[in-house]
Formats: sequence, C-alpha cells, structure tokens
Amino acid sequence: MSASSSRALGSELKQLLGLRWSPIAVKLVTENDDLTALPKESDRRIRYCQLLMEAKKGKSLLLTAKSISCPAAASALGFLPLPEKISKGEMLKALGLFASNEAAARTMNAMPRLDSGKFKAVAVAPLEEASFEPDVVIIEDVPEKIMWINLASLYSSGGRLNFSSAVFQACCVDATAIPYLSKKVNVSLGCYGCRDSTDIADDECLTGIPSHLLAEIVDSLRELSKKAIPTARRKTIYAKSRDANAT
Repeated sequence: MSASSSRALGSELKQLLGLRWSPIAVKLVTENDDLTALPKESDRRIRYCQLLMEAKKGKSLLLTAKSISCPAAASALGFLPLPEKISKGEMLKALGLFASNEAAARTMNAMPRLDSGKFKAVAVAPLEEASFEPDVVIIEDVPEKIMWINLASLYSSGGRLNFSSAVFQACCVDATAIPYLSKKVNVSLGCYGCRDSTDIADDECLTGIPSHLLAEIVDSLRELSKKAIPTARRKTIYAKSRDANAT
C-alpha cells in the first residue's frame, strides 16, 4: 500500500467511526530506508507512548535509541538491551505492579520484542498526513469504536480474535510489536506507563493494526456503517425495553 493510499484510508477511517483522534501511522525504520521521506527526529528525549500521543494530535516525529527515554520501550523496539533491574523484576516490583520480583521477571521474560538491531528508528505521524507507508496503525479511542474496528477484521472471514497483553508496555508491545510480529490486530487496555506518562483518557484503550489489513478493515467498516453501527448506536432494543418497563 502506498503512502497516499494509507492517507486516504486514514481519513475515511476517522470519518466512518467519528474517532476522537487521528489514527497513528507507525513505521519501523531500517538502515536501508530513505530518511529524507521521514519526519525529523524528536529534539528532546521522549517516551514512545508520548510520541504516539503527539502523533494522534497532528505531529510527525522520529525516535531513535538516542532520543527514546523509556528503557522498556527501547528494548521492545529492538533498539537497546533491557536493563537488568527491569529484566529481573526489581523496578516493576518497586512500582507496586507485581507482588514479587519473580512475578515481574516472569512477565518481562514473556514480553514479545522486535529483533535487536533490526530497526534503527521508529517514525510516527497522523495516518491521514503521513509521508510514509506505515507498518502498523494504532488507534486510541473508547472501547465501542475499538470494538467496531476489530469486528471489521472478522467481517469477511469470521472466527474469533485472541488478544495478548501483560497490561504493561501497552503502546510499544501490545499495539506495535505484537501486531507487527503476528500480522494480526491486537487490543490493549493501556498500562501503568502510558496512563502515568500521557494524556490517554480513563475511558480510552488502544488497538494496533498491521498495515496489510487496513484496506480490508476500512472496506468492512463501510459495510458495517450501512446498518450495524447506526442501529447499535441508536440503542433501539434498549429503548423499547426501557419504554415498556416504564408503562
């Protein structure tokens, strides 16, 4: 899919669901990629989750091992090794996230990560404005809208979805690494890090979409928008039940 095609799909996706924020285009940058077509690197050290929140509001930025400030995200993206205090569970236990170092370490050892050294940077932008073809598209919104996106991924094929999360590293692992590695959509409830470090709202969660599924999902949302979405949003059955109980 070209950058222009993904931009058009981003605009339509936003319109079809009435998204609060722009879908976020994420590109994992290799040594062979042309940097002239990518955004400039952030001029300050920033967390990956914070970078995404800048993109949903209109900014286009690039992050490298030098500018990323979260060691867990740096490891998830394959930029840097995971620090021992995190890998052995000490930091997560100290934050009050797990009952023991062992539980925290078990969680970190099971965390999916991109191959070390495979990518040298990550670029993000609002999808409808991105100058690059994304690898993953991330959407932050209320569960109802995330629900429709994920139903759209099943619209043609049917089946069930299996989501993976440790309720930690929501942005870098759940919404980026897992969709990229599995080639399937994934949903995250958020995590301690993104809820402490960004403006993500209490009623919002995240979904990550591998880019090769984007056109199919938007096409399916067009069909769902003809009947299913407006019907459910009108809450017709609930209204009839409420009115019947009131008489």
